[in-house]
Amino acid sequence: MLAYEYVSAWLQARCRTDRGASLVEYALLVALIAVVCIIAITFLGRQADEKFSSVGSAIG
Repeated sequence: MLAYEYVSAWLQARCRTDRGASLVEYALLVALIAVVCIIAITFLGRQADEKFSSVGSAIG
């Protein structure tokens, strides 16, 4: 019974940390940054395509 109590107490102590909560917060932050980057690349990509097209047609 002593080994069971020791393992139970050890598992409870390990589960009480805030490590999981901070991991979720970091995952949400990375996801938000990824969404902002995708939106920025999409928007700037369209503008760059228009600029390259206008320069290409002016040269030709």
